[in-house]
Amino acid sequence: MTMEEGTSNSPSRCELTEEDYEAFQWDTREDCEVRQILDRVADKWSLLVIALLDRNTLRFTELKYKIDGISQRMLTTTLRHLERDGLVKRTVYPVVPPRVEYALTPLGMTLHQTIQSLVTWTEDHQSEIALARAQYDKRVTA
Repeated sequence: MTMEEGTSNSPSRCELTEEDYEAFQWDTREDCEVRQILDRVADKWSLLVIALLDRNTLRFTELKYKIDGISQRMLTTTLRHLERDGLVKRTVYPVVPPRVEYALTPLGMTLHQTIQSLVTWTEDHQSEIALARAQYDKRVTA
């Protein structure tokens, strides 16, 4: 098994109960799997892939077409990482030319629910955020 860049090959665990939770615990311990997982699922390309695969099975070219600005290499890398993490299932059909489809796994579907909550919050509060940004920019440039 090859290690992903930036990961440690030593076993690591960041087991804290909710009472012991410290906001920066996952940010300061680089060997913490929580940090690695958050880095993966919070990545903009991963979020977009997961959102597009909600209740859909898509081919690579369909994903590439629907994700504005993603390179073929970045999409390949993102899909491999999501598959490795058990969030996306890759199905290869033995036809010529080969047909490959991607779908969310049951674990990936649970993550999509969380992402949808974040999107809903953003939609509900976008005008407040826009106002806060405008006020901040006015203060900083004045």
